[in-house]
Amino acid sequence: MFEKLMNHFRNAEKNAAHYRKLGLKLGGGFEILNGWDFGSEPWLIEIGDNVRITSGVRFVTHDGGVWVLRHKYPELSDIDLFGKIRIGNNVHIGFNAIIMPGVTIGDNCIIGCGTIVTHDIPANSIVVGVPGRVIESVGEYAAKHDDDFMHTKKMATDEKKAFVLGHLR
Repeated sequence: MFEKLMNHFRNAEKNAAHYRKLGLKLGGGFEILNGWDFGSEPWLIEIGDNVRITSGVRFVTHDGGVWVLRHKYPELSDIDLFGKIRIGNNVHIGFNAIIMPGVTIGDNCIIGCGTIVTHDIPANSIVVGVPGRVIESVGEYAAKHDDDFMHTKKMATDEKKAFVLGHLR
């Protein structure tokens, strides 16, 4: 509980330094928003360059279901089941997504809000749902929204507000 509280008070750079000390492999150019959870084995997680992890994202590196086996079969009383998580370069992981053990997400992927990623995701994919499934490529996504894109990222807040509200009338 204390650790989760500290995550909210440290800025992204301090959180990154803290988790790197715990073994998390984290590339450069990342953006990590508050409220994420690298789980109890951050040393099983590898994150590439230019990855954005939004609020509420959870990384699960072990299978909690072995709890039942430990109690049902005495010879399995001390087992655990782990899986590495690998996130490629230039990936966006949306709000409250869950990345399960043993998953690799390729480069240039978008993981939708609330998605539960249970299997490997190929590069250049858009993934949504429970369980997560590929719905289109990044290229298809870009083409589909070409007429909708607004070049506002470098605008001041007031300028952006006026532009967006004017465009969405």
